[in-house]
Amino acid sequence: MTTQLILDPYLLKQVELGMDGADIMHGHLKTLMVEAEQQLSEYTDPENEEYDQTVDRLHLEGYSDALAELYALTYAISFAKAGK
Repeated sequence: MTTQLILDPYLLKQVELGMDGADIMHGHLKTLMVEAEQQLSEYTDPENEEYDQTVDRLHLEGYSDALAELYALTYAISFAKAGK
């Protein structure tokens, strides 16, 4: 079974314009990081959360950490490409 990935129109436009894939990912990851931080900002009182809220917050924190790791990877790739 093959899963077909579909790019958002704004990402597809960047591909069509010939932008570097690492640059596209870098920008998109930044957008996702900002969105995750906005969602996390809703959790202002961890001491008084309900169970479901704690689960959601922890999920968002892990997701944010993963995005940050990938974002850092785009920097490392960029520097490696520049150093060739």
